[in-house]
Amino acid sequence: MPPRGRFAPSPTGPLHLGNARTALLSWLDVRARGGVYVMRVEDLDGPRVRPGLEDRILAELRWLGLDWDEGPDLPGAGGPHAPYRQSERSALYAAALERLREARAVYPCFCSRAEIARASQAPHGPADDGPRYPGTCRELGAAEVRERSMSRRPAWRLRVPPGPVEFRDEVHGSIAFDVQATAGDFVVMRADGVGAYQLAVTVDDAAMAITDVVRGDDLLPSTARQLLLYRALGLAAPRFGHVPLLVGDDGARLAKRHGARSLGELRDAGADPRAVVGFLASTCGLASVGARVSPAGLVPGFRLEAIPREPAILRASDVEALLR
Repeated sequence: MPPRGRFAPSPTGPLHLGNARTALLSWLDVRARGGVYVMRVEDLDGPRVRPGLEDRILAELRWLGLDWDEGPDLPGAGGPHAPYRQSERSALYAAALERLREARAVYPCFCSRAEIARASQAPHGPADDGPRYPGTCRELGAAEVRERSMSRRPAWRLRVPPGPVEFRDEVHGSIAFDVQATAGDFVVMRADGVGAYQLAVTVDDAAMAITDVVRGDDLLPSTARQLLLYRALGLAAPRFGHVPLLVGDDGARLAKRHGARSLGELRDAGADPRAVVGFLASTCGLASVGARVSPAGLVPGFRLEAIPREPAILRASDVEALLR
């Protein structure tokens, strides 16, 4: 079967150049091998989803020169694995949770974030994850679960085994994360009944037969957690490739202070999409500085493993050059 890759934007904020760079690389990885490209919208974070932003993001990606074979904006249902919005796939996450419950791979957790933060000896986990979960509810008896359920709806956590989770990354090589030591048992279903990111991504990639996941290397720690879910659900895991991020000249995530603009701002200001693609390609060693090229022009000879492992730097002068 041909490889199947995907890009999964979240309509909670504008698409910036770093997102566009990752989208370009994931597209090239699939197109260079004659594969199928899927567009999936990750819109589970309802309160943060901005009306109209999904349409704008997809239009900006098309302006850049990317296309996809399956997705929410295509005719009919969008493809054989519809729907392509996570907000419409909750039944799949509920079914996966039930499988995990039957296997006793998960347990109900009644702890609030504040309670976890106050827990003794709770070291901080990976970036943005908050404190490591200390296992407070891991061994609750049936009677105590029933009693607590009367006043609070639980979240559900995966029972994470001790020891490192090892995998091979197509960009970074051999990787290992000890999920239990850094994050502890993590949430797979929130207390409000919404599938957590790790479960939703795992279920969707498996259900959509995704064979190749290319994304930013800030998600490397998530890969170990998702591999645990693939194993617990008896699913085949895809090939992973985590590309270094595009950062400011101070090494920090892109922000306005770096002169960063969203893809939409560049389009609205009259930038040439071929110049934008050329700049993004130059940060990966795929084109010379100042080149103007379409994504299709980068397909021949593309190899993901040849992408540099170091972050690429975006300077204000780079953005200014795109508008000339």
